[in-house]
Amino acid sequence: MTNLTIWIISFFAIAGVIIRPFKVPEFVWALTGAIVLLIAGLISPTEGLNGASKGTDVYLFLTGMMLLAETAREEKLFDWLAAHATKMANGSSVRLFLLIYLVGVVVTSFLSNDATAVVLTPAVAAAVKAAKVNKPLPYLFICAFIANAASFILPISNPANLVIYGSHMPALIQWLHTYALPSAVAVAVTYGMLYLTQLKNLKQAIESEITIPTLSTGGKTALIGIAATAAILLISSAFDIQLGLPTAITGIVTSAIVIISAKKNPVVVIKGVSWSVLPLVAGLFVIVEALGKTGLIQNISTLLQQSLAHSLNGTVWAGGIITAFSCNLMNNLPAGLIAGNAVQAGHVPAMVKSAILIGIDLGPNLSITGSLATILWLVALRREGITVSAWSFLKLGFIVMTVALLCTLGALWV
Repeated sequence: MTNLTIWIISFFAIAGVIIRPFKVPEFVWALTGAIVLLIAGLISPTEGLNGASKGTDVYLFLTGMMLLAETAREEKLFDWLAAHATKMANGSSVRLFLLIYLVGVVVTSFLSNDATAVVLTPAVAAAVKAAKVNKPLPYLFICAFIANAASFILPISNPANLVIYGSHMPALIQWLHTYALPSAVAVAVTYGMLYLTQLKNLKQAIESEITIPTLSTGGKTALIGIAATAAILLISSAFDIQLGLPTAITGIVTSAIVIISAKKNPVVVIKGVSWSVLPLVAGLFVIVEALGKTGLIQNISTLLQQSLAHSLNGTVWAGGIITAFSCNLMNNLPAGLIAGNAVQAGHVPAMVKSAILIGIDLGPNLSITGSLATILWLVALRREGITVSAWSFLKLGFIVMTVALLCTLGALWV
């Protein structure tokens, strides 16, 4: 009965995060589920604290990245970048679509998929506004889809990568050897599918005469901070250093320098950050800790071993596909934590681990709550007064994600 109760509470909490009944924020459902588990005695305070503490590196990473992005937004850096991108498009909606996609690949690779959602989305919103685009959604969809499609180019491209491998993260050279081709396939196929599905909406005129605004000193400092963050994260990854603390320090220092030099009120920047993301992640980690008590991780590990005994090829395909669809039921961070623990407990072959990581990273392109990056993207859109329904995203995501996933898993065999 205890296990069943944990499953029921976890199901309703995660369902609340996904569906957002009565438009109650996602973090409320995750926190409520975690608190109910604690009050009911289904998980002890020590176990709850232990579960929440597993996300420390993620909290630090998000804090630094969100502060950096909000500071840059306040200094109109995104408007400046958007104007340059739109001018380079030279009146071509297709060229603008490609430019935004390529920028998304770079941002995701070096700053993580969450940064793409937080940093690139407002920049694209500013770009389409400057270009007087009548249908902005095709361009904004890029921010959500590339954030997941490019999130295994480098180890730093997605916090979920750290969760899957734990303390056994491959060296940078080994990572590139394993994931270079699958990443290229994921990025290329996702672009192709997005382009084909959005082609009708791309047949529109866009403004070609764009005035480039002057970038403030604060904006230049924020740009330097973003570049420095990318470099620090790459170095940290190469030396197997956890990414959270370097990101937090860089974000806080950059924000402080900009605020002091521009004589801004720090409250303006602090209030602009979507802090609710942190309790959302913490609540999900506590729920996963409770699910672990039901024997879920051990059961998954056993199933993996049984599947491997029958067929390595079948386990690779099944592991990637099942993981990809499953992470949309509970968000890929907790799903990655469960899968990572199961994989590490079972000592599975490297190819199976790679397939599971691809499923965790690419699978969230199916639904709006598949990854934290997509949730952050939704939050950024709401700030711009734009809403995307779960159903409209699902219809598009099913086509784009499924084709990209199958092609990417196939690339593991090349």
